Amino acid sequence: MTTRAKAISVLTANTVAFTVCFAVWMMYGVLITFLVDQQAYGFSKAQIGWLIGIPVLTGSLFRLPAGMLTDRYGGRPVFAGVMLLAALAAYLTSFANDFWGFILGGLGFGLAGASFAVGIAYTSVWFPPHQQGTALGVFGIGNTGAALTAIISPQLLVVLTRGGEALERWRMLPRLYALALLAMTVVFWLLTFPKKPDDPIQRTLHQRLEPLGSVRVWRFGLYYFLLFGGFVALAQWLIPYYVNVYTLSVVTAGLLSAVFSLPSGLFRALGGWLADRFGARAVMYWVLGGATAVCLLLAVPRMDIQSPGQGVMAARGGTVTAVTEEAVEVDGTRYPLRRLEPGNPRQRGTLVLPTAASWQEPVVRPGDVVPKRALLARGVTRIYFQANIWVFTGLVFVLAAVMGIGMAAVFKHIPTYFPRDVGTVGGIVGVIGGLGGFIGPILFGYLLQGTGIWTTNWMFLFLLSLICLVWMHAVVRRMLNVRAPEVAGQMDEKGTPVPVSLRVLCPVHAVEATVRVFVTPGSDSSPRLAACSLRPGEGGRPPCEGQCVVQSAEEA
Repeated sequence: MTTRAKAISVLTANTVAFTVCFAVWMMYGVLITFLVDQQAYGFSKAQIGWLIGIPVLTGSLFRLPAGMLTDRYGGRPVFAGVMLLAALAAYLTSFANDFWGFILGGLGFGLAGASFAVGIAYTSVWFPPHQQGTALGVFGIGNTGAALTAIISPQLLVVLTRGGEALERWRMLPRLYALALLAMTVVFWLLTFPKKPDDPIQRTLHQRLEPLGSVRVWRFGLYYFLLFGGFVALAQWLIPYYVNVYTLSVVTAGLLSAVFSLPSGLFRALGGWLADRFGARAVMYWVLGGATAVCLLLAVPRMDIQSPGQGVMAARGGTVTAVTEEAVEVDGTRYPLRRLEPGNPRQRGTLVLPTAASWQEPVVRPGDVVPKRALLARGVTRIYFQANIWVFTGLVFVLAAVMGIGMAAVFKHIPTYFPRDVGTVGGIVGVIGGLGGFIGPILFGYLLQGTGIWTTNWMFLFLLSLICLVWMHAVVRRMLNVRAPEVAGQMDEKGTPVPVSLRVLCPVHAVEATVRVFVTPGSDSSPRLAACSLRPGEGGRPPCEGQCVVQSAEEA
């Protein structure tokens, strides 16, 4: 089998295995909700929150050690080991009888979430840098496991428990998940091949952790906290959101929430291709800008408010002689009033934008003596915003697409900047993103409890998106001004190629070199390589492959 065929086989097995692991990782979201709804267990709301969050937390925390083990031993044995351990824990969960039993079960099968860091590192070693974005994007399709669990598991529980008549048969669900993991492990082992990152020097643990001292790693982590953490948090939060804001049934809310969780994984593959085609930084500009705009639109709550409007004041003093709904008269001077028309503001039908109506109500009576500029009629304005459910769902779909594309773009950076530490760096970035999925629903709940407004979760995500966008742009500008001030000064002179000399680190061979590139300001084309000190590879030097990374302490 050719190397290319092996790479495709590994990518396919990784993606399917990650989908199964992600589905198992999200199992409690359905199982615990079902058991409480059927009154099989009397868990409090706080206990439900912890039970749903524990697998997300443990799966996130174990991503870093799993990534480091992948760098050391390769992805094939580590991925298989993760699935076997998660399968054992899922099976043991079927024997849980109280809160702490379920906690221990979640701590165990939550390891399935660590498969992400393993798959990222294992996938990247099979593809060259210019194809890694696409490959990692395809691997990220495994996020759709969340949607599969949300759609299939509720129906499966109904069948297994015979419509709730045999509740003890719920224990078959974690056993089926365990069986799926075991079967997936066998298939995975048959379709994959051993391969580790090229690292001829055996490094110590301290050396492997050195990349974590780079600010860039933590900035990537913040991006992933927003994009992946936000995805996981919203995948759980949208069901109660639909139920409470739009008064839908749990089944309908689950189907609509799948509109969010299903496409996010599919768009991740597109994000990988876009990152390869246009560059991860350009894609991240669009992703963070889009997330900021969509969350701002979603942050506007459903409302039906009444506030003071434009009133009517007397042009001069006098005695009120007549008062009707249409006008107020003062010594023969008629002041027309605006009436409230029936059906205003409009509240029925599909309303995309807010509707408003204004009218005026008399505050004086016949015979009253009023001075100049006295208020004759107070103004009233009523504003109604429907937050139409289909418009809302459409915006949620757009946000899912943006998040999916962004997840792939973030991980496109990692093998580029840290070619020998993909597992370690991908692990810590995955940990931070996973913690976002754990913290998100808890934070959303506190924001709701403190304000009473359901859209505060969108307000938080808007603020976080804006912070990420501003930080990234500030880093890009600082990099240009510090490392290439002559380029920064000519950025506005569009159309003229600018020669730039840079110290670089080859991500393929980990060798420093000097390159000269031409950059055309205002152009969408990539910089054109003019010269590289590694060419033509004389004197025992590796040949230049044109994949250059600017070496600096902090860079976008």
